[in-house]
Amino acid sequence: MLKRALSLALLCSLLLTPALAATPSPIFSLSYDSLSDPPDGVHHYMLACFDTWDFQASRMGNTDGLLMVTLDTVQQRMIFTSIMREILIRRPDGNIGRITYIAKNYGPEALCEIVSTHFGVKVEKYLLFSMNNIQDMIDVLGGVYITVTDAEADYLNRYRISRESTTPSMDKGGTYLFSGHAAVIYMRIRKVGSDGDLGRTRRVRTVLETLIKENQNISMSEAIGVAVALNKNVCLTNLSMNDLMIAISSIFKLKGIDPEGFQLPVTETMTPITYAGMMTNEVDFALCRSIFLAFMNGENNAQ
Repeated sequence: MLKRALSLALLCSLLLTPALAATPSPIFSLSYDSLSDPPDGVHHYMLACFDTWDFQASRMGNTDGLLMVTLDTVQQRMIFTSIMREILIRRPDGNIGRITYIAKNYGPEALCEIVSTHFGVKVEKYLLFSMNNIQDMIDVLGGVYITVTDAEADYLNRYRISRESTTPSMDKGGTYLFSGHAAVIYMRIRKVGSDGDLGRTRRVRTVLETLIKENQNISMSEAIGVAVALNKNVCLTNLSMNDLMIAISSIFKLKGIDPEGFQLPVTETMTPITYAGMMTNEVDFALCRSIFLAFMNGENNAQ
């Protein structure tokens, strides 16, 4: 009887004791100064969304969504590259941390440098938004049509988005016109299906790619109106008005081009790890850079 009690106590102890976190492997990023500037006709923009509806400069949130937009008028490509928010990177102080904290703790320039040195593509221009900003921009564009699964529809209805936030009112899986608020909630879904944060990054790309396709035929005057609205709905940016006009001009040169999507890190370069009490992923950045740069150079297909 005593032996059985001791065995049960040992089993309970093992089950209740949290697993020790693994020690992350060293991260070897590139030197920022070693990176080449993008060639003429190629522009990279870092878009990030804070995990808050209302932006406060004194209390910036974590960056919940990270997306690099590439306008390549040389290869005639428009690329949306989503970046997972919880991956481990080498921080500016040399220690390992999560990329989601970089903009808040070190500033948006540091976020651009982290993305550049870890993934091998130099990006200097950034636009940071709150969730309210994203919502308002989608509404300026008249909403966005999104096709959802039954599971996604069930999640959104349980989240209690208003009946008026989709047209028609959402019932089950299907295609609906989403208002800005409903689209933001859709992009934040990560507890539907088995792909977690990968699903969230995919949904972000889906919304932005759809918005581009739905607005391919806008006039230059309408595009300038969108640019003005964008300027009003950005929390932080280092884009000048000239930069913005270059972006608009590039988009017009790419009219009719289907946007491409890519996910960083590439799935096969990630290894799950428990770090600082949370599940995350460490990345084989050398392999990831090789695959990503081959894609950017047109040597392989979108993910």
